[in-house]
Amino acid sequence: MRILFLFLISVFSCQFIAAQESFQEELTADSTRIALMDNLDVSRDPRLDKMLKWHIEKNEKREGIDGFRVEIFFSSRSDAKEEALAIKTDFLSDYPNQAVHIKFVAPNFRVRVGDFRTKNEAWRLYKQIQRDYPAAFIVPDVIDFPLLKQNQNE
Repeated sequence: MRILFLFLISVFSCQFIAAQESFQEELTADSTRIALMDNLDVSRDPRLDKMLKWHIEKNEKREGIDGFRVEIFFSSRSDAKEEALAIKTDFLSDYPNQAVHIKFVAPNFRVRVGDFRTKNEAWRLYKQIQRDYPAAFIVPDVIDFPLLKQNQNE
């Protein structure tokens, strides 16, 4: 049994050793494939170009990217706008580094905070404000583009 096991191991190890030698051959074949790609002519359906153009136009009109925010207030009462503004000022006094957005989606006024790319980032803020805003919850939303960090040399 031990001899059979050693025989199988030696057969498989020889196969791995032979695989290492063919690496150089694949490298030269790759440069040949690249030369063939230069002369490649692809014909495609014109509807594909139309769809691609539509997709680009739609994304250019969009004011942000998909992300997450934490909703801390929503109401459809008659004084909902004043309440939303009051909650915004209260929130900014406690958390001045967070962005606050008031949205009106008929018939509700909503106060959403933060611009997070991932749900995990929104979850951190949610855990911080959960005690002050127990009705808060995480919602997917179109967020503002993140600011790029400036280089210190500029």
